[in-house]
Amino acid sequence: MASPSPKSNRSSTDAAHSVTSSSDTTAPSAISMPSSDSPPLPLPPSSNLSSEKKQITYVTTLTPTAADLEAQTTPEPFKRFGLLRYTLLNVYRRLFTLCVLGNAIALAIILSRGSPVLDLVNASAINLAVCGLCRQPLIINILYLSLVSIPRSAPLRLRRVACKIFHLGGVHSGTGVASFLWYIAFTAVYTAQHTPSPTSTAALVLIYLVLACLALIILVAYPSFRSAHHDIFELTHRFTNWAVLLLFWGLLFLLATQSSSISSFLLPLPAFWVTTLLTLATVHPWLLLRRVRVVPEPLSPHAVRLHFAHTSVKFGQGIALATHPLADWHSFASFTDRFDSPGGSRFSCLVSRAGDWTRRAIAEQPTHLWKRGVPIYGFGYVMRMFRRIIVVTTGSGIGPCLSFIGDEDRPAMRVVWQTRSPVKTYGERTMELVRRMDAQPVIFDTSEGGRADMLPEILRLYKEFEAEAVCVISNPATTRDIVYRCELRGVPAYGPIFDS
Repeated sequence: MASPSPKSNRSSTDAAHSVTSSSDTTAPSAISMPSSDSPPLPLPPSSNLSSEKKQITYVTTLTPTAADLEAQTTPEPFKRFGLLRYTLLNVYRRLFTLCVLGNAIALAIILSRGSPVLDLVNASAINLAVCGLCRQPLIINILYLSLVSIPRSAPLRLRRVACKIFHLGGVHSGTGVASFLWYIAFTAVYTAQHTPSPTSTAALVLIYLVLACLALIILVAYPSFRSAHHDIFELTHRFTNWAVLLLFWGLLFLLATQSSSISSFLLPLPAFWVTTLLTLATVHPWLLLRRVRVVPEPLSPHAVRLHFAHTSVKFGQGIALATHPLADWHSFASFTDRFDSPGGSRFSCLVSRAGDWTRRAIAEQPTHLWKRGVPIYGFGYVMRMFRRIIVVTTGSGIGPCLSFIGDEDRPAMRVVWQTRSPVKTYGERTMELVRRMDAQPVIFDTSEGGRADMLPEILRLYKEFEAEAVCVISNPATTRDIVYRCELRGVPAYGPIFDS
């Protein structure tokens, strides 16, 4: 790893008051896999860790002069129209608006010209396919690999635009709503032109069933409902999507039976081929459904590290896990095990107490979980485009950040981490991995000094380290706050959003 620049060393005049604490808590021993048909995946004892002196520098309190530090380190004045640009008109909303308005204009033109009803079906199907492909693992990986392949020698402005790929959810939701608009128009026109017959009436019933399903999908995906009732959102979203596909196939064939030849109706119809593509994209991840072995490593009553050996992962990739294939799925960022778990496991996920599923995982220590699809690139991978970055995280957000250690060509970085009792909660082995990212991480221990405003320290490090970007991985509220306050000051900051 590239060594931090001399500018990054903390001085005695820092606004943050530092204390040095030797590791007074040894790493919890790993729990071996219960007896099964195959041998357990052994984890190394803490004695196999690096023999270098283990010392952690914590930021425990802020001096009264800390309030002045932010002003001293602000690279430039607040951005004009920052509130509008970085909230109401953020990249996600811009993509969403572009998709919806573009389709709305096209819809108005087609309706004014009295185009055939099948044009409305085709347009709805195309938007629905784009919506679905934005969540297809292979498509996501292709998009990330393509954009992040931009070299670091490229202009910084170009790299900063390209790394916004994690706002792809704006296209997903925008085309989903646009598909609904096209389908409403199709429903209205077909109903107005409907001539009663057994086949046409059956088609009309399917049309309204699809319409109801699309409306339900959009309703449960509304951000406030989604965050408050995530399990309901996920289950409804998944099974209703499957229902839409099945109903739409039935509708296409019913419409085809009203023509002279089913094949001559379907084969030239774009909606037929688009629906075929969307069906294959939906089925693919489930063809890779597997129940895999897990080695749980308890870190504390608040966190567990899950070790896997069924595949390998690359920097920036995550994996979807579930206790039952038809229940709720949870995505976790992953990081390599090759530095501290050479006994057979290939990668790990860090799970902390944040909901019912994670609480059960910590309490029950699962030995088997379900996985589907392939590992997917996520937000962290876009940071690869920069030469020097500041990594900011809180609590278990350190887990996704540890993915950086698996990249030999990772950017030089400084780490700012705020958490409660890091050694007691996450173990000394986790601290060793953090030091692989940054030999001198800045750690705010909230058990000593309470929650602190990290922005002054972030701005100081950004300036002294001559970083190109700030990478924030935390809970949604903290991520939005830090990213917004950095952007207002002209500091390029990025953090995963609710629909990344």
